[in-house]
Amino acid sequence: MSRAPHAGASVVTAPGAERARMPRNYGLDILRILSICGVVAIHVFGLRVGAEPKAGRGWWAAVAIDIGFIWVVPVFVMISGALLLGSRQVLEAPAAFYRKRAMRLVPALIFWNAVYLVGVRIWMRHEHLTTARMLQLIYDSSVFTQLYFLWLILGLYAIAPLLATFITARDGHRAVLTAGSLLAVTVLAYMVPGILAHFGISRPIPLNVFTFWLPYVGYFAAGDALRKVRLRGLPLAAAAVVTAALGVFTIWHFGHPGVLALADQLVSTSYLGVGVALTAIGVFVVGLSVSEFIKVPRRAGALLVALSNASFGVFLVHLVIFETIRLNVPAVLEARSFTAIAGAYMVTLAASFAVSWLASKVPLLRRVF
Repeated sequence: MSRAPHAGASVVTAPGAERARMPRNYGLDILRILSICGVVAIHVFGLRVGAEPKAGRGWWAAVAIDIGFIWVVPVFVMISGALLLGSRQVLEAPAAFYRKRAMRLVPALIFWNAVYLVGVRIWMRHEHLTTARMLQLIYDSSVFTQLYFLWLILGLYAIAPLLATFITARDGHRAVLTAGSLLAVTVLAYMVPGILAHFGISRPIPLNVFTFWLPYVGYFAAGDALRKVRLRGLPLAAAAVVTAALGVFTIWHFGHPGVLALADQLVSTSYLGVGVALTAIGVFVVGLSVSEFIKVPRRAGALLVALSNASFGVFLVHLVIFETIRLNVPAVLEARSFTAIAGAYMVTLAASFAVSWLASKVPLLRRVF
């Protein structure tokens, strides 16, 4: 299921790569693994959410999983901010940072847009695409559901040295104020179209390959501002309860449109809605705080790192795998069976991790996974 503005951080940067002298923060690895599982869930279970009948236990189960993971893309972006904006390379060697990121991201950007445009749309779906239509898809960053994120993260990489220099110029308060201000302005901007719609005025906010990153700068800065925040005791319990309550309300609100007219206008179920923003911040802070209590054995830590490093490849390849299943399994294609969709999810997730891990062992494939 795709929502605009939609979204799977940088899933590119391995936790600890930019801060080699610091111990591995497994909390970021755990958040990344949970988030990539959520990205796949949104795209797979969203198929059932968007299909008829929009009722019954199966539909509500799909909604709970799909909308319950609505925080994953903001958290991915926050993980990137936590890893990059305080790194020495971004601050002291921006040219080297740009070269490293370009070598990692540009080949993937070209390769996967070609895979989904030609391989999935033309060969698998048998779509007839004119030159104009292909140019439109590329410019709108809508070649396929998840590929907008490559343009999003490319834009955030481009401004990372400038943003990092600004927010680290003084004490840590500047990072918090910057993140808070940017998020507040973004949430307000994406709230206004809902308010205007109440008066019959249509003012959507279109994004393209050059602008997709703009609404996510606040999340990017928030990752750096909150990366060292750790809660304990009652504050942690309260934050966990509030975060869970926000998630439950978002699920209920999505499934009951029109019941709360004011909430429909002010609280959108999108990655840039105020409820989702607060949920993402809660998941990020609570997740990192809880991870402090988890002792990770060496072997388990190695597995977490491997799964975390594979997440970028999972993000890129999973819809090729799911599309293959969808087009060849009638029960999934019809999207009426929750059981069939759940089975497709498990197969898609496991196969995506396997393909990503295997690709990391092949030098040529490693450049695009």
